[in-house]
Amino acid sequence: MSHELPEWTLDRVDPASMKVLALLLADPNPLHYDLAAAQRAGFGERVNQGPSNMAMLINMLRAAFPGGRVTRLRVQLRGTVLAGQGVRACGRIVQREPDGDGESLTCEVHLEGPDGARVLTGEAVVHTREAAR
Repeated sequence: MSHELPEWTLDRVDPASMKVLALLLADPNPLHYDLAAAQRAGFGERVNQGPSNMAMLINMLRAAFPGGRVTRLRVQLRGTVLAGQGVRACGRIVQREPDGDGESLTCEVHLEGPDGARVLTGEAVVHTREAAR
């Protein structure tokens, strides 16, 4: 049993937003906000933060299940997303279970970089108040 979720895309990861997120997360790693440091480390651009990449999966789940509640997200970091790149979040329902007033949906999820390579893979559980289509 599998049901594909609508894709969620971001055309361009904004480096200014990455810098703000580094400040909010108190992340001292210059790879996220200093182009010269990222280039010295062998990246052509600044590296997007892992929590930001995970948030893109959450965006996809929230769009697929308005009013749903993500109760678990487990991912493996498999690659990087760089400033200026586009990404695509994808997923599919692999298990449904009745859960009180709705359903608990287990979804395989992943985030793809511009070349289609998966930079995050994992599993999410979403609680919905009504049966998902």
